[in-house]
Amino acid sequence: MTEPGVENGERQLSLGTAAARNLASTTKTRPQMQGITTRWLLRALPWVQVEGGVYRVNRRLTYTLGDGRVSFITTGSTVQVVPPELAELPLLRGFDDEEALQALADRFEQRAYSAGDTIVAAGDPADHVYLMAHGKANVYRPGPYGDDAVVDRLVDGDHFGDSALDDDPPPADSTVRAATDCTVLALPRERFAELLDRAPALRAHVEDARARPQRPSNKYGEADIAVAAGHSGEPDLPGTFVDYEARPREYELSVAQTVLRVHTRVTDLYNHPMNQLEEQIRLTVEALRERQEHELVNNPDFGLLHNADLKQRIPTRTGPPTPDDLDELISRRRKTRVILAHPRAIAAFGRECSRRGVYPDALPMEGHTVTGWRGVPILPCDKLPVSPAGSTAMLAMRTGQEDQGVVGLHHVGLPDEYEPGLSVRFMGISEKAVTSYLVTTYYSAAVLVPDALGVLENVEVGR
Repeated sequence: MTEPGVENGERQLSLGTAAARNLASTTKTRPQMQGITTRWLLRALPWVQVEGGVYRVNRRLTYTLGDGRVSFITTGSTVQVVPPELAELPLLRGFDDEEALQALADRFEQRAYSAGDTIVAAGDPADHVYLMAHGKANVYRPGPYGDDAVVDRLVDGDHFGDSALDDDPPPADSTVRAATDCTVLALPRERFAELLDRAPALRAHVEDARARPQRPSNKYGEADIAVAAGHSGEPDLPGTFVDYEARPREYELSVAQTVLRVHTRVTDLYNHPMNQLEEQIRLTVEALRERQEHELVNNPDFGLLHNADLKQRIPTRTGPPTPDDLDELISRRRKTRVILAHPRAIAAFGRECSRRGVYPDALPMEGHTVTGWRGVPILPCDKLPVSPAGSTAMLAMRTGQEDQGVVGLHHVGLPDEYEPGLSVRFMGISEKAVTSYLVTTYYSAAVLVPDALGVLENVEVGR
């Protein structure tokens, strides 16, 4: 048995560090948290004070109908369109007879195309409606010098050839060619006509839609404002007015809440050198803000990913995000202020720039240096989801009410406000001597006009 103070057979000559540590004061850090991110979205959005909990976005009346994407059900190798989704076709907009829509869905034929195959050629009779179930296709039109130019891209859920359902459709004016292996559902015109004879409700809806007069509109689908220009003399000037949407979109403030519980013994006895309650609140607020940003991106009601207009969604040309893709994304709107991307997407963009021998911008922003392109900062946001297959999306935004952009919504002036738009409210002490605090924040986001927000879809980050 070793005697006290003897180590390795030798007598200890001084006090050991292990014993001395019992009399020393430790130097501590504040509690650390891995889940804290830069939260660039919360910093980039201009925040608007919302009284009454509701923010109404008034717009001019728009006539554009039936331009949404459709959804599919896959059973083994068989693909079927979800019947109610057929109401996204312009001629069927607003039709809700489930039995007729099911019969129509059953009449679609499944077809497979390999990369490079022509699905529709310009000049062909418009005798089919096509639904893109899977894959990517390019739309070509003759260019000014005789070559074909890509004017659009079609991805999962898109549809084309809708004019085949009209009375006297003109021939196809574009060529659609598969860029990857594609699965397409096609509805022959004669099978649609056959169903009209068997479904009186569908026939009545189609006849009414065909007879409905085309209202004058501008290129954005808004009700036209008649204006005369370039005239001379004293001609009669057109009369006009600006029509508004009868049922404008209203955004209700969403809420993120939690109940923070701290035992009174902890705050009574262990409050030095750090305030236990303050540290508990600080970390809880950080988690609440992280959830707030996640909801602003992914919430199905007001999240930015779900509220981008279909016409502002574009797929990548080849998979990874290239400078060409970002050029097209930025060009879709005026005054693009920021681009939000997952860090892996930013890395993929950097690789594409290196491959081409170009260099992205290095832009200063709030004391940081961030990657940019064409003077637009690309801000990291890990709330943008990355699929198991390695694809994600990038968001481009114009921000601010003055520019008809994207704005954040909150309410400042809450009771027991801890920081703007967030309150920490004392709820009482339980019989177990546990103190409870209600931590609350209210928020939402609004897209004032459709072209304020654009999405680059199918961004591959694994290649």
